[in-house]
Amino acid sequence: MRIVFMGTPDFAVPCLRALAEGGHEVAGVFTQPDKPKGRGYKMIPTPVKAAALEYGIPVYQPLSLRKGEDAMICMETLRTLNPELIVVVAYGQILPKEILELPKHHCINIHASLLPAYRGAAPIQWSVLNGEAKTGVTSMLMAEGLDTGDMLLRAETEIGGDESADSLHDRLSEMGARVLLDTIEAIEKGTLRPEPQDDALSSYAVRITKDMSALDFSKPAQQLHNIIRGITGFTTLEGKRLKVYASQVAALSNGAELANGAVADAEHFVIKCGDGMGLRLTEIQPEGKKRMKTEDFLRGKKLEKGIVLGQ
Repeated sequence: MRIVFMGTPDFAVPCLRALAEGGHEVAGVFTQPDKPKGRGYKMIPTPVKAAALEYGIPVYQPLSLRKGEDAMICMETLRTLNPELIVVVAYGQILPKEILELPKHHCINIHASLLPAYRGAAPIQWSVLNGEAKTGVTSMLMAEGLDTGDMLLRAETEIGGDESADSLHDRLSEMGARVLLDTIEAIEKGTLRPEPQDDALSSYAVRITKDMSALDFSKPAQQLHNIIRGITGFTTLEGKRLKVYASQVAALSNGAELANGAVADAEHFVIKCGDGMGLRLTEIQPEGKKRMKTEDFLRGKKLEKGIVLGQ
């Protein structure tokens, strides 16, 4: 099938590779413009652009698909490319109606949730933040609303109790590639049965903000653990910033008299939380230092029981 692919971040790369290596004709790739990074502000291509260039696929990077000269050029380009199908995976721009209606087989999207739950920008992080036991990937026909189109195929997976959003991201990106190929095969066979979403069951995964990573130890340990594995947590130790990358919920055998946020077990860096449970910090980054296992940190730093984090 002749396909135009639209995507930008790492999550979309397995889908593009699956198309390029699966016998489909990828006529062009649309991705967000390159952005400057690092000390020298060197322009860095998006992960999807880098992958497309490996396969020799033409790359287009319009600033907007909806307004201005870029939008007009984009529409002319798409008409010239004449795709039978447009595949969108985490592109980062909203497609106008004229693009949605252009291909013979419409536009389909691969979304990292079990729709209609977690529509929007950050479904993977929110599934972890909310302590969901399972999630998955859904392919859908694209509509003008945000992730509101009819569902096509879906695949489910369990979320590990200590699994990070990064690990889940990688698993879902590979799952998305398989769902995409299955969806295209069903399109070619004419066996798809689109299913409308039930808006009453919908929820939205809004964008993550930095302040959401702050660890408030008056909260339950499990909630803080979900923040750490979902988006990384931060607090302070002796007035210096401390990032927390991994943790475990732990029962406390003593320390009931301690304040919330106090070190209850100095040997294992266990912090008392608001529900009386402990949170063991297992991977951290002290201010001005590299990310490290907590056991390595404790070899060079003696903690005192009762010292309170976040003050």
